[in-house]
Amino acid sequence: MKAITTRLRYLLVLLLAAAWVAGPCRAPSGGGDEAEAGGASSGPRVLRVYSALDPNETKIYFSEYEKYTAARGEPVKMQWVRLSSGGVLSRITQEKGKPSMGLWFGGPSTDFIDAAHNGLLEPYRPSIKGFSLDPQMRDPQWRWTGFYFGAIGFASNRNMLERLGLAPPQSWKDLLDPRYENNVSVAYPYQSGTAYTVLSSLAQSMGEGPALDYLRALDRNVHHYNKSGSACVTQAGLGEVAACVAFSHDILKKGPGQGFPVALSFPADGTGFEIGAMALIRNGPDHNEARRFMDWALGRQAQSLMQQWYRIPLNPHAERAQGIVPAHELNLIRYDAIKAGKDKRRLIEEWRLATGQ
Repeated sequence: MKAITTRLRYLLVLLLAAAWVAGPCRAPSGGGDEAEAGGASSGPRVLRVYSALDPNETKIYFSEYEKYTAARGEPVKMQWVRLSSGGVLSRITQEKGKPSMGLWFGGPSTDFIDAAHNGLLEPYRPSIKGFSLDPQMRDPQWRWTGFYFGAIGFASNRNMLERLGLAPPQSWKDLLDPRYENNVSVAYPYQSGTAYTVLSSLAQSMGEGPALDYLRALDRNVHHYNKSGSACVTQAGLGEVAACVAFSHDILKKGPGQGFPVALSFPADGTGFEIGAMALIRNGPDHNEARRFMDWALGRQAQSLMQQWYRIPLNPHAERAQGIVPAHELNLIRYDAIKAGKDKRRLIEEWRLATGQ
């Protein structure tokens, strides 16, 4: 018995000595592009993203990209936070110098222009195959790149309009009708890229003074303001308000696409539009993976996913949803996205003074 105990003690000493020589077990170190380049980890790579798209839409794109990378033997795990476009701009401004995400995906280009002007974005020219991107659809220095197009329209609840004795609005002036009192929903332009596109479009088409007078008058009919530009479509569908202002793709998807009695109409006196964009966040992590994602996002596979959300893809080879109103049938204003981006902070302050919001 004593001999067995001695042998066990000797074996234990040998095991402890071997463990001491080998040293502690460690996970692979490094972060951002360094970790990507190393390739030592057998697990999926990571791409951290701020998305300004609807969460359900974001899941579709990111899930498809994960499948795409897995099929190529280079799996990528998407880690993302959903914020409004204005919320992303505010967050990366606060994080300047050490952002927690490497890619900004979705939202009107006006917010990207603001971010680029303040040094928050890093240039990257995506690898585009089979078509050329219109210069209007990107930053001249490639600090942001468009990947879809959308026009501002009106969403109205058919049942409520019938009770109020109204037809779907056909002009901006129609929303000032007293019968719309407490029956219109819009978003805050300092939190929603959609709402700022409306503000800038009106300022460019009417002139700043008349546009602010109009929005001051509209405020009397506004039931409430939202943080998200697309939230009002569901509110109109549920009958909480009679009408709202949003992008046409959000109206089609969240209105009739969800079975709500929602009509889509456009202002005949002119409407604005957005270029939905994406960009690398300066000094952010995962830039190698972000570049690969941006290349994929302009390809036919990714662009065809937009038909589920009624967006107008920029890739001419992509499949499009039925019912999308083509741009040539709309009275689009001469919308200057660069001017919209540069004027944003000043215009928002003017709007807040005019409406008291």
